Amino acid sequence: MSTTMTTARLLPGGPVAEMILAEVADGVARLRAAGVTPALATVLVGDDEASAGYIRIKQRQAAELGFDSPHVRLPASASQADLHAVLADFNADPGVHGVLVQHPIPGGLDYDRALQVLDPDSDVDGMHPVNMGRLALGLPAPLPCTPAGIEALLAFHGVPVSGREVVVLGRGATLGRPLALLLAQKRPTANAAVTVVHTGVADWPRYTRRAEILVAAAGVPGIVRPEHVRPGAVVVGGGVRYEGRRLLPDVDPSCDRVAGAITPRVGGVGPVTVAMLFRNALRAARSAAGLAGQP
Repeated sequence: MSTTMTTARLLPGGPVAEMILAEVADGVARLRAAGVTPALATVLVGDDEASAGYIRIKQRQAAELGFDSPHVRLPASASQADLHAVLADFNADPGVHGVLVQHPIPGGLDYDRALQVLDPDSDVDGMHPVNMGRLALGLPAPLPCTPAGIEALLAFHGVPVSGREVVVLGRGATLGRPLALLLAQKRPTANAAVTVVHTGVADWPRYTRRAEILVAAAGVPGIVRPEHVRPGAVVVGGGVRYEGRRLLPDVDPSCDRVAGAITPRVGGVGPVTVAMLFRNALRAARSAAGLAGQP
């Protein structure tokens, strides 16, 4: 057993997710009272049991919040056209407000092509090219869930972001790039000086060591170690990789000896990401009902 003393303040995601989901549940109740039943549809392709488990968790959460949750499961042998047809049907159904395609999908299919078939306004993952463009321009849109969750997590725990130096290690489309756009926007919980660095930069630790807030988003297990962290910095572990069901985070646990505050290995960004998905679904339902500006 390790005898290392933890010095960093923990930044758990659970309380943040609970707050967001309580707001979502209240919003769903208001919509249902107005005669609108919000619906979050899910699509699963193939036989991956981990993906099926994630869908079941999301469906259970949807039911608890008051969403309808229509679901289509396609076989691993499904064609690209089969997947597109399912999404087109959901697009045409006025009773469906948000749609989630569980990722990854079987290797013979193109997730990005399928995403482009989806109505951008029902894209609860916030990853449609139109929504990424809206984010870049600062226009209203469903936000990518993990970046939005990180902003919410920092705000909840009282971590000042405005005017501070944020370094994002990782340039992926789902986290690094959209997070940089989000935290650079002029808003009290953002408005930061953001640098994006990645493993293609030979001396990337030179950047991370100066960060007041460091977000690991590389998807490389254990890449961030204590020597890469500025003493007293806030460290957010956003990137993970899975081996089966085993979660391998980007941030080595020993970083808590150097950081001033840090997300836990389990229960950090993940719960807030899921909560943001349901927030996007609620906003899609409000928009479809012509109630986008209401609480």
